[in-house]
Amino acid sequence: MTALREAATVIVLRPAAPSFEVLLLRRRRGASFMAQACVFPGGGLEAGEDARTAAARELAEEAAVHLDAAALVPWSHWITPSIEPKRFSAQFFVAALPPDATPHHDGVETVDLVWLAPGDAPARSGELRLPPPQLRTCWELAQHATLAAVIAAARVRAVVPILPRLLPAAAVTLLLPWDPDYDAATGDALAMTPRPHWATGPSRFVLTGDGWRADQPSGA
Repeated sequence: MTALREAATVIVLRPAAPSFEVLLLRRRRGASFMAQACVFPGGGLEAGEDARTAAARELAEEAAVHLDAAALVPWSHWITPSIEPKRFSAQFFVAALPPDATPHHDGVETVDLVWLAPGDAPARSGELRLPPPQLRTCWELAQHATLAAVIAAARVRAVVPILPRLLPAAAVTLLLPWDPDYDAATGDALAMTPRPHWATGPSRFVLTGDGWRADQPSGA
């Protein structure tokens, strides 16, 4: 079984009409993990770091945004499926962009910067090469009308690990733990018991020629 590396990432938000936008960085073509994908700033923990400290450091290194680690609010916890050769146990934090900050990509690990309205994520999934955690997170963010509402929701949100599994099917399909077919899928499993209130909406991601697509099982 592939070992898990601890990691942390920051979902950076800024106000934008009619609500808010989220920051994405495009990884370089030759990256060993999620090459060319647009992702939230983040990376692996270094020796002696906790997740918050690592998330703040990675945000500064990759996007030139400096935040006090204490300002980061936990949002989610994603574990790379066991079918992948490189795996992470990644803590996701949410934070507002400081008013005086001007993010930019580092030109080394990341080669472009994008501000995305969360509700536009499905239509731009292929263009931005959005992985399932980013697509799912954008869906969750889009359920809130304002940046302040997102931060408020994060402060009371139950964070439990999300470990997708692979559904044997014609198309590559990843299932989240609350999908009704999760138990029939393959790979390491981690059930959600009790199921958190936010575990609703799309529960599977299908890889198409145009990138990942969020979906729901028939009858759901």
